[in-house]
Parts: sequence; structure tokens; C-alpha cells
Amino acid sequence: MSLAHTAAEYMLSDALLPDRRGPRLKGLRLELPLDRIVKFVAVGSPLLLMSLAFAQEFSSGSPISCFSPSNFSVRQAAYVDSSCWDSLVHHEQDGPGQNKMKSLWPHKALPYSLLALALLMYLPVLLWQYAAVPALSSDLLFIISELDKSYNRSIRLVQHMLKIRQKSSDPYVFWDELEKARKERYFEFPLLERYLACKQRSHSLVATYLLRNSLFLLFTAATYLYLGHFHLDIFFQEEFSCSIKTGLLSDETHAPNLITCRLTLLSVFQIVSLSSIAIYTILVPVIIYNLTRLCRWDKRLLSVYEMLPAFDLLSRKMLGCPINDLNVILLFLRANISELISFSWLSVLCVLKETTTQKHNIDTVVDFMTLLAGLEPSKPKHLTHPACDEHS
Repeated sequence: MSLAHTAAEYMLSDALLPDRRGPRLKGLRLELPLDRIVKFVAVGSPLLLMSLAFAQEFSSGSPISCFSPSNFSVRQAAYVDSSCWDSLVHHEQDGPGQNKMKSLWPHKALPYSLLALALLMYLPVLLWQYAAVPALSSDLLFIISELDKSYNRSIRLVQHMLKIRQKSSDPYVFWDELEKARKERYFEFPLLERYLACKQRSHSLVATYLLRNSLFLLFTAATYLYLGHFHLDIFFQEEFSCSIKTGLLSDETHAPNLITCRLTLLSVFQIVSLSSIAIYTILVPVIIYNLTRLCRWDKRLLSVYEMLPAFDLLSRKMLGCPINDLNVILLFLRANISELISFSWLSVLCVLKETTTQKHNIDTVVDFMTLLAGLEPSKPKHLTHPACDEHS
């Protein structure tokens, strides 16, 4: 065996990917990076603000401070604070003899409304987790495995071709068999391509992904409406008039009908309201960008894998409307590119393909590795002419 053939065998052996059996792909990402950011911010920020509200309430003591008359006892003053916080209603004169009441309950409900918002924002995450992740996980495992296997099969095919070429005494027979195999499409492994083509006609994953992001937008709009309707009207109101003619003080003739109380935690209320608006305003463009990614194909990833036999979705123009499950799978393949060991090898081969002088003879990784192994990717001219002479 010549040194050239030995070097070619070593080169092809090194190009083979390791066999990944056993616990496979434990680090599979089933959420896109931007989706993960949206989830953590949309769910985590209300919980963080709720913690701030509770911490401030516990550290400051009473959330309101009422200006009770000086003749009130300590018990009566404590009752006024408790009664006004329980009712939390502002009384104001609206014309002669008419009282207008305005509820200030959003101050009391602030921590609980934040908790409800966090739970609401977690619903799209649960939807994705239970409706899409099981199917997506199995799809990615199969496709990643088949892409790497297709690459390995191509390398093993070149190894086999090299051995046949070494054993063949007649080069005409070898090249005739090779061209016949290409015409009969023996080098192609259509299972993966057909599976991906089927995914173009499936819409369950893309529907779940659209619903997830649409729910985020819907709940964000509901948050805006809640803040605008309930928080804006009382945003700057620090003091309110409270009616104390109830319970313990209902029969006290010396007690006034209304006393003034001050909200000691108004600054926390304002910070939470503004922070919520700012956070979700920033998230809206991110969510919209996530949706727009479904409107275009990741042709960079597809073009790299065009080097594999029977992976010609681009060259056959098989890609139609991008809003289908295949496009979602391609986005997740891009996010899990570290699990695709064959991608780095094929990327290198694509770069080398662009620099070779025989581009017209190189279509797949089989052709390129055949060339690197010292074989011509197509029948040499000096073997073609004699065959033509025999027919003439």
C-alpha cells in the first residue's frame, strides 16, 4: 500500500464523527435564546417588584398615616389607621351636600396583582412546555442524529470507494461503476430529506409558537390597560379623606366625619407602576422580532448541509411558505448548533469548496472527500477519450 493511500485512509478516519450512543444530547435547548430572555423577564420582573413591595411594607410598618384629632386616645387613633386602610376610600365634596367616593384599592392589591401578573405570564411558557417540547425534542434528536449519520455515511462511502479503486486493476470498470451509481442515486439517503419535506406540511409546532408569543402580547396589552385604568387615576394622590364614623367611633359626637390620611408607600407604588410599563415596553419589540423570524428561512444552515447527498431542499427549490414546522425546527437546530458536530466539518468543506479550482465537479461531501483522498471526482479525460474512440 502506498504512502498516499495510507495518508488518505488516515485522513478519512479522522473525518469520521464519534458515535454518540448512551445518554445523548443532554444539553438540548428547547427554548430559543430570545424566548428564554422574554420568559425570565416577563415572569421574573413582577416577582422581583412584588418582593420590593412586601419588603418596603414590612420595613416601614403601617402603609398609611392618619392625622387623628389630638383628643383621640391611642386605641381610637389605632382604630382610625386600621379602619381607613381596610376601606381605602377617598371622600371628596362634589357640589353642595354631595359626596364623591373614589376607591384606592390598587394600593392594597399591589403585591397580589404582581403575583397574578407573574402567573399569567407563565401560562405561555407552560403551553410551550407541554404542547410543543415533547414533539420538538424527538424531532431534534432524530434530525441531529440523521445529519451526523449522513455525514458519516458519506465519509465511509469514500473509504469504500478508495478501497475498491486500490483493488481494481481496470480503471475503466471502476469509473463506469461510479458513474452508474451516481445516475442511479445510490449515494443518496432520502429518509431525512423526506422527513423534512413532511415537516413543511405540518403546522402544529409553528401554531404553538405563534400562540405562545401572541399570548405574551395579549397579556402585555392587558397589563397596559390595567395600569392605565386603575393606577393612572391615583398615581399622584398621596393624601385622601377617610370617613371614620363607623364601628368604634360611630357614636362619638366629638369625632369628625372625615380625617386626612397619607399613603406612606406611594413612592413604591409609583416605582412599581413605571417599572412594569418600561419592562414590558422593552419586551414588545423582542416578541415581535421572534414572530418575524418565522417569515424567512435560515438558508445559511441549509446551504451548509447541501453538501450532504440527498439534502437538496434549496437546489430543488422545495422551500415554500416559511410558516411551518420545518422553519421552527431550523431555528432550534441553529440554537443547538453545538450538538451538530457535522456542521463544523461541513462549514469547513464549504469554504474549501469555494476556493477549489474544480467547482463544477464538486457537489457533495462525497465529491470533495474523494478529491482530498486523491481520486478524481469525475472520470479523468484520458479515460474518457478511449471509450469514445471505441464507439466511433
